[in-house]
Amino acid sequence: MPDLSEQEMFAILREFDTPSITNVVATYPGTENCLGLYNPWTENWYTDTSIRCMYPELGPLVGYAVTCVYGLPDPNYSELSFLDVIDALYASKKPTVLVFEQKFPPEIAEKAGLAGGNMTSAMKAVGCVGAISNGPSRDIDEIRPMKFQYLLSGITPGHGAMAIRAVNVPVSVAGMDVAPGELIHMDENGACKFPADSLEAVVKNVQALRDEEAERIGKLANATSAKQVRAIMSGHSYAEEDDGE
Repeated sequence: MPDLSEQEMFAILREFDTPSITNVVATYPGTENCLGLYNPWTENWYTDTSIRCMYPELGPLVGYAVTCVYGLPDPNYSELSFLDVIDALYASKKPTVLVFEQKFPPEIAEKAGLAGGNMTSAMKAVGCVGAISNGPSRDIDEIRPMKFQYLLSGITPGHGAMAIRAVNVPVSVAGMDVAPGELIHMDENGACKFPADSLEAVVKNVQALRDEEAERIGKLANATSAKQVRAIMSGHSYAEEDDGE
């Protein structure tokens, strides 16, 4: 692969859906194009069904993770504010994805419409392209023209008093554990993470995977028997090795 800038590699990753990225990050250990960065089942490196994509029409995006934790105001701790989140987003390499864990009591957790139009405008101004949270947000209609992606548990119109508990700490959101500075790839399928120093390898392998799958699908389009399908799929995780039947 010729030398590419970081932004050029990000542009390539935006051509692929998130399942393709998971395939090369960890989904198929032992296959040629899988980097095996995590044990695919025991490590929390991609999101679960508890969140959904608000704007699937925006397509895939990628960015550096900036994290924060929200909860109810604590009379013993009021050191941080949303402006500290903005500072962290501004200081990070760009583009960024904000991953914010919501820690509200169960009785209000699904009613905390946390991020809205004002917060989104501020985040976008400092290079943030999307956000992921284990809770709901609001102002979905207002945010839509901003072309800023959200993966959320849902939407709700209001909230009460809330506070920032921590900025740029490890968080766990929708089954995915995220540390600041990791890379996040996200689209309507969900999100996955991988270490920033694996960027070039992920780009190289996902391009190779695309070529491999295009060739395989082309052959499958012309197959007319189970034996032919078995031969084409031989060596791939979906099938056993061809047994010569």
